[in-house]
Amino acid sequence: MLRYFYADELSSFPKLRDTMFRDRADQFKGRLGWDVHVNRAGEERDEYDLMNPLYVIWQQADGRHGGSMRFLPTSGRTMVNDHFRDLSDGAKIQSPLIWECTRFCLGAGAAPSVSGALMLGGLELGLGHHLTHAVGVFDHRMVRVYRRLGWGPTVMGSTGQGRDAISVGLWAFTPEIRATLLQRTGIGREVSKLWYDRAFGHRNPVSKSA
Repeated sequence: MLRYFYADELSSFPKLRDTMFRDRADQFKGRLGWDVHVNRAGEERDEYDLMNPLYVIWQQADGRHGGSMRFLPTSGRTMVNDHFRDLSDGAKIQSPLIWECTRFCLGAGAAPSVSGALMLGGLELGLGHHLTHAVGVFDHRMVRVYRRLGWGPTVMGSTGQGRDAISVGLWAFTPEIRATLLQRTGIGREVSKLWYDRAFGHRNPVSKSA
């Protein structure tokens, strides 16, 4: 199932939290070879995890992490503005209606449907929080994922060629995309709504990190 948690809520779900950060280390350091720090517990965490981001997480039936994404409002500090301004010709992407999505991670052995479920969760987050776009930096390996799911970004700038290409893009939050993702993932509309409402149905859906 999809879960939506701010960082300060993760202590109530230690298995989900710990397996998420360990899966991030396995993917970004182990499989992709990124220059990221892994702590003694085998977890990949960075400075943005300390800013109380909102995580969209696919939780497996046993309570472990299956996949996740991290969101921060661009009204505060973000990776795209701190480290990737060259991809947008130096322009700062900053708006209360645009949130940054980073650390798209899939647990080892995750079902192919998990990536689509995460994208659906990101869309529900955007629509439910009355946002217009998500912004994110992505590499070549993600292009086929976006194409398969039918929700690709508007590319604002790129560097590198072929498999080494890195781009920054904007994803528009529209109800029409929801129908596409529901169809591609096989998740029912009421189920998707229930997962979102469990997290935000009884509170004002604003960022706690803004």
